[in-house]
Amino acid sequence: MPGPLKGIRVLDLSRILAGPWATQMLADFGAEVIKVEKPKTGDDTRLWGPPFLDKNQENQPSQIDRFDQDSRDNQDSERYRESRHNRESGHNRESGHNREDAAYFLAANRGKKSITLDIASEEGQKVVKRLAAESDVFVENFKVNGLSKYGLDYDSLSKVNPKLIYCSITGFGQTGPDAEKAGYDLAIQAMSGLMSITGEADNVPGGGPQKVGVAVADLMTGLYAANAIQAALLYREQHGEGQYIDLALLDCMVAGLANQTMNYLVGGNVPVRHGTGHPNIVPYQAVNAADGQFVLAVGNDSQFQKLCQLLGIETCAVDLRFKSNEARVKNREELISIIEKQLVQASCEHWLAQLDSLKIPCAPINNISEMFSHEQVAARKLVKYLPTSDRGPIPTVANPVNFSKTSVEYNRPPPKLGEHNDEFL
Repeated sequence: MPGPLKGIRVLDLSRILAGPWATQMLADFGAEVIKVEKPKTGDDTRLWGPPFLDKNQENQPSQIDRFDQDSRDNQDSERYRESRHNRESGHNRESGHNREDAAYFLAANRGKKSITLDIASEEGQKVVKRLAAESDVFVENFKVNGLSKYGLDYDSLSKVNPKLIYCSITGFGQTGPDAEKAGYDLAIQAMSGLMSITGEADNVPGGGPQKVGVAVADLMTGLYAANAIQAALLYREQHGEGQYIDLALLDCMVAGLANQTMNYLVGGNVPVRHGTGHPNIVPYQAVNAADGQFVLAVGNDSQFQKLCQLLGIETCAVDLRFKSNEARVKNREELISIIEKQLVQASCEHWLAQLDSLKIPCAPINNISEMFSHEQVAARKLVKYLPTSDRGPIPTVANPVNFSKTSVEYNRPPPKLGEHNDEFL
C-alpha cells in the first residue's frame, strides 16, 4: 500500500541536513519531493567526503551482508560476487574518476527527484513559481529574506498558491537580534547549552565541553519540521488554507534539552557535565569492568536492590546514603566507587549476562560495526538496499517508523544531480 502522504508534492530548496532530513521523512511517507539544486555542483553535501559512492561498485559492505536479504537476492548474483571480490581485494572507493556522491548526501536524500536551477535567473524563478503553484509544501533554508530578492518568499508564493505550506529553516529564526546570522550545527550545540552538559567534568582527565557525535541540532530541527509540515497539512485539510512555518535550529535545540532546561527553570541550579552519568538518576552511566566498560541504567529502587544483591553489597540497599534515588544522586561518586570495586572483578560479558538475567537495564558500548552486527538491529531490518539501474544497490538506514496499514517507501535512491530535469523543465 502507498505511503500516507501519497499525492502530496514537496518543492525542496533546502541544502545540507536539517531541511533535507525533513523532506526525506516526507518522501519516506510517500510524498513526491522535488529537490532543487545549483547547476554543476548541487547540494554541498554531495562533496562532503570521503567516503564516496563508487559508480562501478556495488555498495554493500561485507560486514552487513546479512541485512535485507530479500533486496540482495533480487540483484544479479554474478555482479554481486564481482563487487564483493573488489571489496575484499582492496578496491579504493575514493580513487579515480569513479567517485560519485558522498555518503553524507546519501544519508538525507533518498526518495527524492533532483532538478538543477539557477534561481538568480529570471527563467529559474519562473520555474520555481510554476512548480510552487503545483505543490503542497515548500521547504527552504536560506538566510532570512534570502529568497525575497528572487520573488520566492512566502508572501510572493502564497499569492500564486494560497494553499501552500511554506517552511523556512534558519539558524536563529525570522526574528531577534541574531536572525540574520548564519547557523551551523556546531555553533548551535555550543550556544544552546548542549555542549555545557556533554562530556566529562572539568576536574576529570579529558574533561571539558564536547559536541555530540552527529549533527543533532540539524537532525532535531528536521524532525520538528516534518512534524510541523504534517500538522499544517491537517490544518489545510480542515480550513483550506496554507501557512508559514518559522523554524530555528537554536529554538529546536533549546526545546530538545528537555529535563535539563526544566531542572534549571524549576531548581535554579545550572546543570553540569556528568560524563555518561544522568543528572537525575544514579547509577545510570558507563561503568568499568575487568576488560572495559558497559552501560548500567538502574531506573528505580527495586532494580537497585537487585543490583546490590548481585554484587554482594546488600548493605548499600538499606544504607540511607543510597536507599533512595534522591540520596544516590547526592552521593553519586561514593556509590559508583563501591559498585565499580565489584564490577572490575569480572568481564563485561559476564556482568551483562548476569544483569540481563535479573532484568536490570544494561548494554554493551558498541561501535558502528558492532551495532550493525547486533541481532536486534538485524531483526528490525534497519539496513535496506535501494535499487539503481547503473550503480548497484545503495545501502540506506531504514526509517524507524513502522505503520500497520501503510508503507514506508524505499523505491527511489538518492538522485543524481539534475536526474529529473527532463521531467520538470
